[in-house]
Amino acid sequence: MAEISIKGARRTEFGKGASRRSRRDGFIPAVIYGHGEKPQHVALPSRELGIALKTSNVLIDVVLDDHTELTLPKSVSRDPLTGLLEHIDLVIVRRGERVVVSVPVHTEGKYDQDGILEHTNNSIEVETDVTNIPAFLMLSMEGMMAGESKSAADVVLPEGVKLISDPKMTVVHLSVRSAEVEEAPVVAAATEGDAAAAPAEGDAAASAAAPAGGDDKKDKKK
Repeated sequence: MAEISIKGARRTEFGKGASRRSRRDGFIPAVIYGHGEKPQHVALPSRELGIALKTSNVLIDVVLDDHTELTLPKSVSRDPLTGLLEHIDLVIVRRGERVVVSVPVHTEGKYDQDGILEHTNNSIEVETDVTNIPAFLMLSMEGMMAGESKSAADVVLPEGVKLISDPKMTVVHLSVRSAEVEEAPVVAAATEGDAAAAPAEGDAAASAAAPAGGDDKKDKKK
């Protein structure tokens, strides 16, 4: 379980304008709350905070002038276009208490390569000691065949970690690869009878012109 110490500063200005100025100066606006305490508005250095958040469920010791708060990231806001940090909510935790967190699930093992692997849920919720949150949980896919699924109940949990998600919740599914059937184009071949019945283009034109010529000759004789 990773624990990182970051020095923070209390915020005295609020609103969108103040938040933009804070980010421009290299700090991320944050709110610390929980355990019945009044919310604390602070600013944290963006570079150090960004490094800390690369670890899932990282514990952050926010060092303030008068005291230090042990916190856990609760909600992180990022710019939808740039992905840069904009704001973070931190919840106060106490050593020795148990918390419910979402932990990433990693897979291992050889499975049927004829199937298509689908990660239905990339994480599951568990209850654990706040200072012993797993960085990730492991799910074995050894021998898994196309058409089969693995659920939250199949994820290996370390000692002291309790599953909170529905045990039947699908984590990964190995879909059956659909067979691709190539249809050959159907070409209609003309039969001898059809060929005989269909007059050639020149014959059709001649037969159409013949009666007209015959009528002209009769008219001349008359």
